[in-house]
Amino acid sequence: GLALADRDICVLAALALKQCLPQVRRHTKGALKIGLTPRTIVEVFVHCGLYGGFPTIENSIAVAHEVFREEGLEVEAEPDTDESLDELEAQGQALLGELHGERGTQGYASPDNPVTGGLYGMAVQYGYGWLWHRAGLDRRQRMLIALAAFTVLGLESQLRKFSRSALDVGLSREEIIEAVMQTAPYGGFPGTLNALAALEEVL
Repeated sequence: GLALADRDICVLAALALKQCLPQVRRHTKGALKIGLTPRTIVEVFVHCGLYGGFPTIENSIAVAHEVFREEGLEVEAEPDTDESLDELEAQGQALLGELHGERGTQGYASPDNPVTGGLYGMAVQYGYGWLWHRAGLDRRQRMLIALAAFTVLGLESQLRKFSRSALDVGLSREEIIEAVMQTAPYGGFPGTLNALAALEEVL
């Protein structure tokens, strides 16, 4: 129900967010063997930083680069970007609406929320305005990372929100369920079962 490369993206995300660095090394090597490029692998870790914090990026990418050096590989250079904050805001708001519709402006995501508005505004610029537009992963792959991340981090409200949006970026119901199930050996079975119970209500 889910392609091998997609499963490996979910595994890399889960291991990075759990900071299981020896296993990040092993599965980075495995990901290369099945055809994931160094740029794609790095982008998985960069995307995870949005959900698990920037240290997850730094630690996991450091391990990945060690593997790339051992394999004689180089990471494709990142394209230069020079968007202003206003441009990132506009890009972010457009993608936010496209992915989530009305759900993108409710609760903590409400632009009028006096407590969360400041931080969520930065999340729109950084996450939806910049991160989701980076090269190396398409929207479908980034959605797989989000589903895996919210599962291993136990973020059920975000999982519910994004699982609805996952259908709109081309993931099937079966693929959404399989992406969550794939995290079980790495993030723990109880958390994954809780996530599946949440999906059952949504899907």
